[in-house]
Amino acid sequence: MSGSYCKSLYPFSGEQHQQGLSFETGDIIKVVQALPGGWWEGERDGARGWFPSSYVQVLETKSETNPLPPQWRCYMSPQGRRYYVNTTNNETTWERPSSTPGTPKMSLRHKNSLPAGTAIYLSPSELSISSTSSSFVINCVTFPSLACMPEQQLLKPNEWSYCDYFWTDKKDPQGNGCITGFEVLLQKQLKGKQMQKEMAEFIRERIKIEEEYAKNLSKLSQIPLASQEEGTLGEAWAQLKKSLADEAEVHLKFSSKLQSEVEKPFLTFRENFKKDMKRFDHHIADLRKQLVGRYAAVEKARKALADRQKELELKTQQLEIKLSNKIEEDIKKARRKSTQAGDDLMRCVDLYNQSQSKWFEEMVTTSLELERLELERVEMIRQHLCQYTTLRHETDMFNQSTMEPVDQLLQCVDPAKDRELWVRENKTGEIRPVDIEI
Repeated sequence: MSGSYCKSLYPFSGEQHQQGLSFETGDIIKVVQALPGGWWEGERDGARGWFPSSYVQVLETKSETNPLPPQWRCYMSPQGRRYYVNTTNNETTWERPSSTPGTPKMSLRHKNSLPAGTAIYLSPSELSISSTSSSFVINCVTFPSLACMPEQQLLKPNEWSYCDYFWTDKKDPQGNGCITGFEVLLQKQLKGKQMQKEMAEFIRERIKIEEEYAKNLSKLSQIPLASQEEGTLGEAWAQLKKSLADEAEVHLKFSSKLQSEVEKPFLTFRENFKKDMKRFDHHIADLRKQLVGRYAAVEKARKALADRQKELELKTQQLEIKLSNKIEEDIKKARRKSTQAGDDLMRCVDLYNQSQSKWFEEMVTTSLELERLELERVEMIRQHLCQYTTLRHETDMFNQSTMEPVDQLLQCVDPAKDRELWVRENKTGEIRPVDIEI
């Protein structure tokens, strides 16, 4: 795939991906790498970034000397494999059709999807449909079998990114079933949310302490104790009381700066963080529910097809025992029902694959957004703690030695290292889901 070109079918803003490539309908894009799962890296007009493969159509290369027939179009599956669609009858095939008349040999559709009433006899064995052994399902999500799994490259190699390691579910530590990989990420963010709340309480209490301290210092400086002392000692005493008033002013300014430069912007960030978390949580949960519903429809259609096949097989056996016009008519009806059931199953599988692809794309973009929020959260807290220590230095020179170790540790904060350690300990699985194939 690398080095080939594609043409955009729809406009894409690039906002759904942290490194998205924007384009308009009809733009030509060079494919840099096509990763399984539906996100490709491409280049256009010197800009490089990621985009969903469902938005483009792969262009035929000059090396393919046999042109496609007029009614055929070439597309690319989320796994990076080319397939061809007949725009006249919607037939699909992995095999490249030639200009020579004839039907492609390797159709992706149910090979027995015949129009109702077609007078062609198909044996029950030819009508059977089953999922390939190259995949298995965990909680309604389809994953490739490890025995025949194609190589899956990480979306963000060497970065220990959230979007690579949380695809499968894991057992709940309380033993109450399973939790999804996305829920593990959300729990991490909720801990960060709690940290923000506790830090806001710390700053608020610190402001109260400073205001109360400044108020008491000012009150102490105004008490008329030893006001009758004269001479140089009286001057020293008066200066001491004045220094209390000056110190009270310093602490009052410190509390004011804490409120305007630390507490207020931090509360704004915290409120936006809470809104983003709520939006992401509901969105992904809704997509997962839809995926569960689609999979239930696939299983229902699979059972219906099996029942129709058994009915057709029974009618066929009856035909072998006793030939009659009524039996022949029953076989035709059973054949049509079996064919319809096969078409229904393929439709359900297509809807399931579309839902899983949508969930996959949103999982990638949302986990990257959570990763960005986590980086912003850590950096925001680090910056405000640095601002706090700076204000402490300005307020109380005597206590600088107590703040120096804090300054040194704040300079060593490394979000990437922290993320790697957390992902290593909490990851649920890096094998990405694939489409159901019938």
